[in-house]
Order: sequence, then C-alpha cells, then structure tokens
Amino acid sequence: MATSVPEAPRPWPGEEVNQSLLPFRPTLRIRLTMFYGGMFLLAGLVLVLVMYLFVTQAFDLATQAPSIKVPSDVQLQLPNGQTVPGNQLNALIADYQHQHTNQALHILILKSISALIALLILAVAFGYAMAGRVLRPLGRITRTARQVASSDMHRRIELDGPDDELKELADTFDEMLERLDRSFESQRKFVANASHELRTPLAINRTLLEVQLSDPAASSDLQQLGRTLLATNERSEQLVEGLLLLARSDNELVDRRPVDLAEVARQALEQTRADANDRGVRLTSTLEPAVVSGNGVLLERVALNLIQNAVRYNRAEDGWVEISVATVDGGGELVVSNSGPVVPGYELEHIFEPFRRVRSKERTRSDKGVGLGLSIVRSVVRAHGGAIEASPRPDGGLVMRVRIPGG
Repeated sequence: MATSVPEAPRPWPGEEVNQSLLPFRPTLRIRLTMFYGGMFLLAGLVLVLVMYLFVTQAFDLATQAPSIKVPSDVQLQLPNGQTVPGNQLNALIADYQHQHTNQALHILILKSISALIALLILAVAFGYAMAGRVLRPLGRITRTARQVASSDMHRRIELDGPDDELKELADTFDEMLERLDRSFESQRKFVANASHELRTPLAINRTLLEVQLSDPAASSDLQQLGRTLLATNERSEQLVEGLLLLARSDNELVDRRPVDLAEVARQALEQTRADANDRGVRLTSTLEPAVVSGNGVLLERVALNLIQNAVRYNRAEDGWVEISVATVDGGGELVVSNSGPVVPGYELEHIFEPFRRVRSKERTRSDKGVGLGLSIVRSVVRAHGGAIEASPRPDGGLVMRVRIPGG
C-alpha cells in the first residue's frame, strides 16, 4: 500500500466522454460561439421553411387560371409542333404551371440555403468576436486569481465598466481577496509574535537548567531532575520550531532558485551521521546530481526529517538506511529506505498528519520527536509543487519517495 501527496482529482461522470468527443479544449468562448451559431442556423432553417410555404401559397394564387372549354374535335398545335385535342388543353396548362413552379421553388431553396450558409459563417465569426469581448472581464479575473495564487495577495481586479453581473462578480472577488489578505497578514503577525513569545521563555529555561547542571555542588538527584527537565525543555523547543515551520511552509513558494538535491541530501547525511553511529544504524547513499527549483533550506529540512525518522525508527541491531538521489522526468527524486518494524498498510493513511505516529513500541518512546516531521515534509513538498509517497517494505521499514519538479 502506498500513500501519495498530492492526489489528482477524479473527473466527474461523463467528463472523460465530453473531452474525448471534442478534438479541442471546449472553452466558454467556443461554447458560446457554437451556441450562437446553432441558434442562428436553427432560426435560418425555420425562416427558409416558412418562406417556402408562403412562396408556394403565393405561386398557387398567382398561377391559378380559369378553366377553358374547348371542344374535343378541335385540334390544337403546340409550340413544339405537337397536335393535341382541345379537351386536354387545361391539363397541359396545369402541368406546365406545376413544372415551372417546382423549378422556381427548387432554385429558391438552393439560393436560400447558400445565403444561409454564408450568413452562418459571418454569424459564427461575429459571435466569436463578441464572445471574446463579453468574456474579457472573466479573463482579467482569471489572471488576477493566478497572480493571487502565486502568493501575491495584494493584487485586485478593480474592474470598471457597466454595473452588470461580471462587475458584481469582480467586486465580490475583490472583497474576498481583501478579507484573505487581512487574514494572512494576521496569521503572519501571529507567527512572528508566537515565535518570539514561545522561544524566549524556553531559551531562558534551558539556560537556567544548564547553569544548574554545571554546578558541581548539586546533588545527584538534582542533577537527574535537571537532565530530565532539560530533555523536556528541548522537546518543547522542537515542538515550537516544528509548528512555526509548518505554518510558514504551507504556502506555495514564489522565490525559487536552482537547488541540487544531491547536495541537500549530503548535508542532511552529515548532520545525522553522529546520531546513526550512536544507534548502530548503517548509512549508505547513492547521490547523483539532480537540480530542482525551490528553496534549499526547506529542501534540506525535508531530507533531514526523512533521514532522522529513518534512523530513529529503526531496528536496534543491524539497522540500515539507504538514501538515493536521481533525476526523474525533468525533476529530482529523493528516496529514503530503512529497515525497521513492519508497518501496517492502514497506518500509512495517517502518517503525514501532525502528531500522528505509527503505533508500535519502537515509535512511541519519548525521545522520538514530537510527531511533526512528516507533516513538515509534506507541507514543504506541496509548497514546491512536488509529491511524496510512502510505502511499506515487506521485511519491515518504509520507503519514502519525494519528487520535486525542475526549473
């Protein structure tokens, strides 16, 4: 079983069929043009049909002739030289009128359909141009929304023009952006103030405990109590740092620079090597250059958290951690595999949630961290537009796979 982030949204029923029937992207402008053209064609066909019925009635009235009585013994000579009896004159006149009426109606239908096709082409072109003009404010709204999505919360649409539905939509969107901007600004101030207010007392406590532990006259019980309090204080500092980093890394990055994932992983390995040696965990690495676009400090935290988790949640004997970096699909891929206890597949659904750890004896000791490591990793990976996947190994342990897009 594997867990990946982010997950592609599933299409609605029938969406795949609609996309497969059209060889192009059915934009709103094209759909409006097709709607205008279809309505014009339908109206034109109805007009041609009505005109055909009216002209037929007019021909019937205009060509209606009185019946002529001619004796049957009178022979009439037609213009083509044919001689016919007089009692067939009315039938000949009616047949002649019927033939010429049908011919005239046929020519009328052909010319009407030709004119309708020509006007349809002009109507489609005119409808496409008018649809573009009508939908121009929507394009402006879309561009502004994209700029806002890139963390430019100060952008506004400020649509001018008539007070119609589109202007009302733009004004509503501007009001929403204003509220979001105030909310994010308040959040940033809160994070800054919390960073100062929470770090300062913890730093003071750590200093007081270290001073007390350095006193040679302190009793052994007092020394043990000081070390316990110092470990608890260190755990609280890790929790505060993790929460602050989690809050700061939730937004998509705007300032991106080329970063070599191999160098990032190498730095994280050096910081973890001492801890791995103390725990008897063997570290191996295969680091190939893989340049991605992002923030080097945050990506180093991703690699550090993954390697630290792999080291701390490992077997006590003959444990190992393998780290590899390679170029995949134009981006970079970081893979961290480790030995350890067998991880149930259902636990992976919650492994990236804050304060959630796999339920096992090896993973619930108090020195294992605060349960924010993988949450921070997921948040940073999302901010880089990447994906992270966790899958269990049959022999125990996990395989963590992180992919970051290139520049």
